[in-house]
Amino acid sequence: MTTNTEPRDTSSVGAQPHKRSAIGTAMRVLTTITGSPLAEKYKLREPINRVAYEATKTGFKTLGAANRAFTQVSSTGKPQRPATPSKGFFNLNPDEEQAMIAETVKEFSTEILRPAAYDADAAATAPEDILKRSAELGITMINVPEAFDGAATDRGVVTNALVAEAMAYGDMGLALPLLAPSGVATTLTNFGSDAQQRTYLPDFAGENVPTSAVVIAEPRPLFDAFDLQTKAKRVPSGYRLSGVKSFVPAAASAELFIIGAQLDGRPALFIVESNSEGLVVEADPGMGLRAAGMGRLLLNDVAVPASAVLGEGDADESFAAYRDVVRLSRLGWSALAAGTGKAMLDYVVPYVNEREAFGEPISNRQAVAFMVANIATELDGLRLVTLRGASRAEQGLSFAREAALARKLTIDKGLQIGLDGVQLLGGHGFTKEHPVERWYRDLRGAGIGEGIVVL
Repeated sequence: MTTNTEPRDTSSVGAQPHKRSAIGTAMRVLTTITGSPLAEKYKLREPINRVAYEATKTGFKTLGAANRAFTQVSSTGKPQRPATPSKGFFNLNPDEEQAMIAETVKEFSTEILRPAAYDADAAATAPEDILKRSAELGITMINVPEAFDGAATDRGVVTNALVAEAMAYGDMGLALPLLAPSGVATTLTNFGSDAQQRTYLPDFAGENVPTSAVVIAEPRPLFDAFDLQTKAKRVPSGYRLSGVKSFVPAAASAELFIIGAQLDGRPALFIVESNSEGLVVEADPGMGLRAAGMGRLLLNDVAVPASAVLGEGDADESFAAYRDVVRLSRLGWSALAAGTGKAMLDYVVPYVNEREAFGEPISNRQAVAFMVANIATELDGLRLVTLRGASRAEQGLSFAREAALARKLTIDKGLQIGLDGVQLLGGHGFTKEHPVERWYRDLRGAGIGEGIVVL
């Protein structure tokens, strides 16, 4: 029997002088949380006793969660939109506040997520205690406008990319259910109507953030995000949705979904509460990202009101919202791949320097040194394209090219980084004693993921 011997970065982030802001205040909570008492308190290496699934660790089928009632609110004006400041240039250096956020999230992911990842992967579910950390992290709140008690004034696409990267450095599978509600909040903030924002966004700025996700993917070969088989049919009361959606993190406990469906020949996004009649959730564990507790949504003529569609009811605006959400999510997945790729690089470098063969470290061999250098090179390229796309999106500029390139690099180079990481550990890379095999599986999932992580 093998044991998990993943290293833990126990370095702490010291207090840094920075301006007092809403985002900074939110993230300061995290600095307190990530102290050593938290890891002990939750005993993350002990077996997981409370799981979201019923029947078995990896299988369930249930109606949607119904533990929250969203009160529909009428529109009273224009929706709140964060500003899109023009920076005039592309700067790779994060500002002081962004650096503080990224460092504290990385500390949290290293101290809390990584030690829990082995058991969560085996159980195919995230520990309930970790899922409850979302509100305390402040990640969701920084994407909610101030009018709804959030902290968003300007668009924070770059900040969200840095957060996703830092979270995936600990574990991509556990990062998904923590980041998914932030994707919903971002989507509602950027594309929701005034009534939709007033109905749902206040919950995303509170202490009990709804488990939720933007759901795009469907379980079929050669899936095309712009040619959906999930259909939305117009009826006198609004719409009826039919189809099957997949790749839904923490599906069994989710309370709210934003679902992509084909409407009049073009895709659009619909807000669907999990207790809607006709919505069934079932387990869908896969090869990678198992800790996210992936599930499917079975939509059997699910009725939603006319107000559920994003884009103010205008066909062109609805399609534009869907298109940008897909592109932003692809940047989000590439940021996740960059974070896991960096974890892989930081793990294999000391290994090849310490592992000896024929009386010397294996890093002295050119084949090994070139493979490590290639990981670092491709990782930098992936990260550069992702941040460039995020920067352009933040400024309201076209980022279609960057999103497509980031997607391509995630599919090709992300998977190659995973393969090389396993190869560099030789036989050890094939065992669960080291985390590289899990990171390889997760990187494979990042190449096919759609939705969920909307920057």
